[in-house]
Amino acid sequence: MPEKSFDVVVVGGGPGGYTAAIRATQLGMSTGIIERDKLGGVCLNWGCIPTKALLKNAELLQAFKKSDEWGITYDNLKFDFSKIIKRSRSVSDKISRGVEFLMKKNKIDYMPGYGTLLGNGVIEVKAEGKAAEKVKAKHIIIATGARARSIPGVAIDRKRIITSTEAMNLPEQPKSMVIVGAGAIGMEFAYFYNAIGTKVTVVEMMPGILPVEDRELTKLMHTSFRKQGIDILTETKVESVKAGANDVTVVVATPEGKQELKGDVALMAIGVQGNVEGFGLDKVGVVVDRANIKVDKDYRTNVPGVYAIGDVIGPPWLAHVASAEGIHCIEAIAGKNPPAIDYSTIPGCTYCQPQIASVGLTEEKAKEEGYELKIGRFPFRPLGKAMAIGETEGMVKLIFDAKYGELLGAHIMGSEATEMIAELVVAKKLETTGKDLFHTIHAHPTLSEAVMEAAAAAYGEAINI
Repeated sequence: MPEKSFDVVVVGGGPGGYTAAIRATQLGMSTGIIERDKLGGVCLNWGCIPTKALLKNAELLQAFKKSDEWGITYDNLKFDFSKIIKRSRSVSDKISRGVEFLMKKNKIDYMPGYGTLLGNGVIEVKAEGKAAEKVKAKHIIIATGARARSIPGVAIDRKRIITSTEAMNLPEQPKSMVIVGAGAIGMEFAYFYNAIGTKVTVVEMMPGILPVEDRELTKLMHTSFRKQGIDILTETKVESVKAGANDVTVVVATPEGKQELKGDVALMAIGVQGNVEGFGLDKVGVVVDRANIKVDKDYRTNVPGVYAIGDVIGPPWLAHVASAEGIHCIEAIAGKNPPAIDYSTIPGCTYCQPQIASVGLTEEKAKEEGYELKIGRFPFRPLGKAMAIGETEGMVKLIFDAKYGELLGAHIMGSEATEMIAELVVAKKLETTGKDLFHTIHAHPTLSEAVMEAAAAAYGEAINI
């Protein structure tokens, strides 16, 4: 017989899982959480948080390299790669311990180990060095996340052919790196490693980098990365990746013909696939389609009492989406009838420098959907704040429905873009019009004035350009 019984058990302790567990206890449910690694999941331990720590090092190093512009000089600038990695790991460890504290604070039963569904609400938990135990739950939430995928025929050996996990914890800095994939993960690592002196080549199959972003801004980003010294091959297909004793060879087909790229390591950054294998989904009959668990609007699977949230149900593969889905799922279980998540108002962020952030439709997508558009653009260059802080690269681009004035999409490239996007997420959520935006007084001097000016530009009323 099961040793413990709960209202809710969450399998997976990442942002979606632990957020769901906390919300369940807030609503008076007895709750357990099972995690085979560290609480916080990939995001806190091997993704969002440690990469941002690494990127801050790159920003500091770049700032030092141009400090003469600020009247600051120095001799013999150095950095210690091992300390950079160590600091990143330390930040992650602190936050993981913080999640453990939240579990205790909210009286959530944390069960380290591997959870396997046995059916009828029963889960077996196996932990190394401990006897297996069985727990029972009225409601089981699968939040097992996703892992890096590779190109067919390319085996990730985690030494020469690596994933983002190894890229943030390498024993020594590589002299050269080939990155396969120019999405957010690929471009963030390209920025970091290039900034510390690694020779970086990025290979992307699509016509441009950051394929989900607005093409006008990604062309600007492409130019910026090229100026920083990163080699980028677009419309280029990887034909093979072979690891040697001391390097790796990547054969690619470019529009100009085949090329052979050499590097100390090759980073596979072409996306992720859901963790759906090995914990009983097939045995209990949960429907899985192409490594994604199928769910309804309240995140119920086809099996009564079993739910799924986060990366394991498919894109968008974002921590903040998983957390929102976790809260919605629990509130639906509690009978609160929460409103459906509006996936058109999900912000997307890439944290290299310059940053890029967006919400809603790109110009290309808005045209495809038949909208007549008003588009406003405002560069950072004329902004007093941008000039004062030495960050004049980039622009704000806003896309409005010409008929009703509603904000359809917002795209920012530049310093602090990932912070600035929040205003526009709220604006889109509230169906704000362009005139509402530029009649809202923004503080001076700030980078956010570019939002007000871009909205005004869409109506021919921008002042400072």
